[in-house]
Amino acid sequence: MHVAHLSLTDFRSYPSVELGLEPGVTAFVGPNGQGKTNLVEALGYVATHSSHRVAGDAPLVRQGASRAIVRCAIQRQDRRALIELEINPGRANRARLNRSAMSRARDTLGLLRTVLFAPEDLALSKGDPSERRRFLDDLLVARTPRFAGVRADYDRVLKQRGALLRTAAQARRGSRSARRQESDTGFTAAGAGDVLSTLEVWDAHLARHGAELLRGRLELIEALRPLVAGSYAALAPSSAPATLAYRSTLSTGGDGGDGEQEGEVPGERGSFDTQTLSTDLGKTLEERLRERLLEVRQSELDRGVTLVGPHRDDLVLGLGDLPARGYASHGESWSFALALRLAAYDLLRADGSDPVLILDDVFAELDSQRRRRLAEMVAPAEQVLITAAVPDDVPGELAGGRFDVAEGGVARVR
Repeated sequence: MHVAHLSLTDFRSYPSVELGLEPGVTAFVGPNGQGKTNLVEALGYVATHSSHRVAGDAPLVRQGASRAIVRCAIQRQDRRALIELEINPGRANRARLNRSAMSRARDTLGLLRTVLFAPEDLALSKGDPSERRRFLDDLLVARTPRFAGVRADYDRVLKQRGALLRTAAQARRGSRSARRQESDTGFTAAGAGDVLSTLEVWDAHLARHGAELLRGRLELIEALRPLVAGSYAALAPSSAPATLAYRSTLSTGGDGGDGEQEGEVPGERGSFDTQTLSTDLGKTLEERLRERLLEVRQSELDRGVTLVGPHRDDLVLGLGDLPARGYASHGESWSFALALRLAAYDLLRADGSDPVLILDDVFAELDSQRRRRLAEMVAPAEQVLITAAVPDDVPGELAGGRFDVAEGGVARVR
């Protein structure tokens, strides 16, 4: 599979651009700030419906425009598909496949699969748990597009349940202030008792969708573990071995949390043993989620936030017996982040077709040894797209086509 054509309208800095692409290696070369990353960001957006640089869609639309359009022609053997995404900040995005409108934009997920390396990937090893959760969930959707619906359902339930908890917490504080008491009698009398019964309904929804998402993550980690270990060993052969574990709020050792959302505090959580997966674990996970929600109910009502669920879990990266976060050197952190992306590429490739590999200004961040090893590992891919500030940043092992990007224009020079 490869991208045969990319067309942008009012995307980022481009009023309009048309690019014909071919299999093999293509480099986009030019000074920083000229729009190289915008081109590959558009392809990543087609694959994931999100940007690796910003959280929302508004920055993707050129200043002064009301929408942006990305068209991408994909060639897979003798079949060709044209995906068109209309990005509408503040409104629902629209999608067309082969000129036909899709009822939901997410129905185009899975048609283009990419693995994108970028300087932001250092956050996978050094950043907040949200970065690693996103890595797992994006890869889940790329492998099995139905997880986009699971993810959306879980986020919707989490939002509704959070609103109820905030209402309950405010009512409790109000009743306690008025009656100078610590019991829930005043809270119920104040008219918020129905919130508790409604909360039980959302508990069931959260446990059902959360269990499905959690099961998918656990199975994914089992598949990733040997691939990450192998890729890391190739990139950093003198380092301790790379390990993966999943830290879940299903552990009884605390209320969870990673301190990155309002009301969260760090807690000691246990690693969930993914080796115990069985055919009926989905039901077991749902039961355990409901039990944990009941256990932390009082804390949730006091604080007004959901304390248990996949949204507070973490993928724990280790080097030997130590956690990578806080102990890994800068080079080791980079190698771990690259190993995660390489493992994702190997996993998607094993599913039947090569994903498009995108290396966004990565080589400038690496020393010569890691640069050479990474180049050798990605060279066999069907299509590799590279951005670089200067031609010398592109390793000789990845020589191929080239576009120069400068002053808002893109020109093919090779």
